[in-house]
Amino acid sequence: MCRALACAAAVGCAACGAGQAASGPPRFEVLAGTVPGAGRVLTDGHGFSLYMYVPDHRGRSQCYGVCARQWPPLTLPAGVSHPLAGRGVRASLLGTVRRAGGVRQVTYNGWPLYLWQGDQAPGQATGQADDMGLWYLMSVSGAVDRGQLRGQDGG
Repeated sequence: MCRALACAAAVGCAACGAGQAASGPPRFEVLAGTVPGAGRVLTDGHGFSLYMYVPDHRGRSQCYGVCARQWPPLTLPAGVSHPLAGRGVRASLLGTVRRAGGVRQVTYNGWPLYLWQGDQAPGQATGQADDMGLWYLMSVSGAVDRGQLRGQDGG
């Protein structure tokens, strides 16, 4: 019985290790990615586009409740104090702000960063220049890309 449990535990640990290796970089790693029609923009560690929210005014997050469920903030896990700068990202522009409740949200050039629930795959930017004009992609230079996606309707 003990031998069977030890074997099951070893298989479970091996499977966990494989899962970690296959998952790639952590979500809080900020990378430079390409979005068709927008060029080089920031993405999370899984390749999903990162956005800024105009009411944040380069500092404190204003997106909570329903807003944060639709536009999840890019946050650091417990025990991590600094975001990771991936290839093509200027580490000097990365930072954090504290959200209500003490969670650290990743910033770039002072803007808190968010994901969009409408983006279903890496490389999409369906939230760009939303209907209310409040959500925009962040370029790798740290500038806000306020344009519509070239060759697309922008979402």
